[in-house]
Order: sequence, then C-alpha cells, then structure tokens
Amino acid sequence: MDGFELCFGRPVPGALREGGVWMVRWSTCGLMGIVNVTPDSFSDGGRGPAAALDHARQLHAEGALILDIGGESTRPGAEPVSTETELDRVLPVIRGLCGSGALISVDTMKPEVAAAALDAGAHLVNDVSGLRDPRMVQVCAEHGAPALLMHMQGTPRIMHHNPHYDDVVAEVFGFLRTGAARALAAGVPGVLLDPGIGFGKTLEHNLALLRALPELTAGPWPVLIGASRKRMLGVLSGEPDAPADTRDAASLALHLHSARRGAALLRVHDVLGHRRGLRVQEALEG
Repeated sequence: MDGFELCFGRPVPGALREGGVWMVRWSTCGLMGIVNVTPDSFSDGGRGPAAALDHARQLHAEGALILDIGGESTRPGAEPVSTETELDRVLPVIRGLCGSGALISVDTMKPEVAAAALDAGAHLVNDVSGLRDPRMVQVCAEHGAPALLMHMQGTPRIMHHNPHYDDVVAEVFGFLRTGAARALAAGVPGVLLDPGIGFGKTLEHNLALLRALPELTAGPWPVLIGASRKRMLGVLSGEPDAPADTRDAASLALHLHSARRGAALLRVHDVLGHRRGLRVQEALEG
C-alpha cells in the first residue's frame, strides 16, 4: 500500500469501514497540529480553553490531519498537574471541536483523562510515557482508540538530568516495537510510534535517532516525529537562546528530513508553513 494508515475501532472523521474496523488513510506525510491549553508550555503557554479552541480551528483549516489537545506541559522540568485541572483545560476544547471533521488526539499520561476525553469526542490518545500504565492500554482498547506511543527516559520533571543509553537507537526503537506489539495484542486497534525527540535525550542522542529513522519507518507502524520549536533546533542553528517561536524555519528543515525518511506524521506548531514546505518537497520529488 502507498501512503499510511491508522486503524480505529469505531467511526471517526474521514475513516472508511472495513469489516469491523475503520481505517484512516493518507497518501503523504501528514500534520498533527499542537494545541496547548496550559499556562506553562515552553512555546505557546497561556492559552485558555476559548483561545485554544479558536487556535485549533485555525490549525484544522490550515491543513492539520490531527489536532493534539494537551492540558499538562511536558517541557523539561515541568511539574505534574492534577487530573481535575487537566480535564478542566482539555474537555471544553475537545467538546468544541466535535463535528468539525477533525481527528482529535488527547495528549495525556493519565488514563482517567484519556477516558474522559475519548468519551467527550476525542479519537486517539497521545501518551508521552509510552503506555507505561497498563490502564492506558485498557482505556484505548475499550474505546477503540489508537495510541501514539512515545519513548521518554524518566519523566518531564527530571528527563533532562544526564540521560544515558548504551545504544540509543537499539534501545529506543526496541522499546517502541515491543510496546506496539503489546498494545495491539491487548486490543488497541492501531498504534503510531514516536521516538521522543528531546524527551530524556541529549543532542547527540536526538541526531542519532533522526539519522537512523529509516530503520524505524521501514516497519509496519506509522512513525511520528515531533521536534517543533525545541531547544535543540536553536543549538543546531547557532542561536540557543533565541525565543522558541523563532525556530519555525529550523523546525521545518528537521521535519522535511524526517518526511524524506518515511515519517507518516509531523507534530508541529506551524501547520501552514509545514504544509507549504511539504508540498514543495513533494513536487520536487515527483
């Protein structure tokens, strides 16, 4: 099959039913738009639910295949928030997007938040902890929701404290493959894999994973890359202290590299800029 696909256990926007499942397919690298409903996200904190909902609608109009709604910051050093706080942030946005035609992802590590978000109209779960909590696997299976399984060493609060790997490519890719097989065996209808650029990894670790990306994208599961506006881009571009919102050009360069190496999705702040860049790249490649 050309392109990419993701399996759902229930009807979702843009899906075609095949037997007892629903398939969403896309032909070229797609975009997941970042919608943070947090006061402390590293790039775009401070949005309340109303502003976040407007922003989500804009990203969908600009071409986002999936909207990723998050109510807890996962920047390095971030402190956790309560389940109630996270729900108060994300549920109004998810409910407001119902009927918009967008695929909605909830970005959470808490099974309780994932279940409530799926009940409110979300379609898939983005778990940066990599489904470590078996209850998250159960929630996804029971709701017929695919899981975006990410690798992170440690937790957001401490993940930047001297991360170490003996072989970062083998360990991260092995974790993702094992987690995907376990989730599917437990009844989760589909998985996406994310090597977790910047999550408990040094610059050298991140570069090694990105250079080895064809090894992961050659597998049976779609791969997402999310490096949008991260500090490593400032380091690589020679401006480590520049504000995060000045890193869109560097984000696009890294993400176009990932698309050329088989990434199915890019998780980005600048949906319009990435859509334009991907179209040019696709035209050049014929």
